[in-house]
Amino acid sequence: MKIVNIEDIKGTEREVQGEGWTSYRMLLKKDGMGFSFHETIIPAGAELHLWYKNHLEAVYCVAGNGSIENKATGEVHQIHDGVLYALDQHDAHILRGGTADMRLVCAFNPPVTGRETHDADGSYNLVED
Repeated sequence: MKIVNIEDIKGTEREVQGEGWTSYRMLLKKDGMGFSFHETIIPAGAELHLWYKNHLEAVYCVAGNGSIENKATGEVHQIHDGVLYALDQHDAHILRGGTADMRLVCAFNPPVTGRETHDADGSYNLVED
């Protein structure tokens, strides 16, 4: 059994930051669960161009608000507490923070190792252990 307290992650290598986001990597590939699990904060007003071409991601909003735009179709969906979106087609997208910081709970498959960073097209490269 694994017990993870987010307070124990803050300030460690499992707290990862980039322009417009902070991610707390609660479960990683080395934890052996078959997926990684993160809490991510998107500040109000942030705009992120992302494309997880090597990963599938499911995201559940537990606080705040914003929107997600499907780059292929131009469709925009509002995100707020209680909304889940799943990038089941490796969807290129724009994630925008709204008027309050978004607190998102995310699962990635395949799991990330924790060393991934966004490259120029907004994706994570696959990193082997």
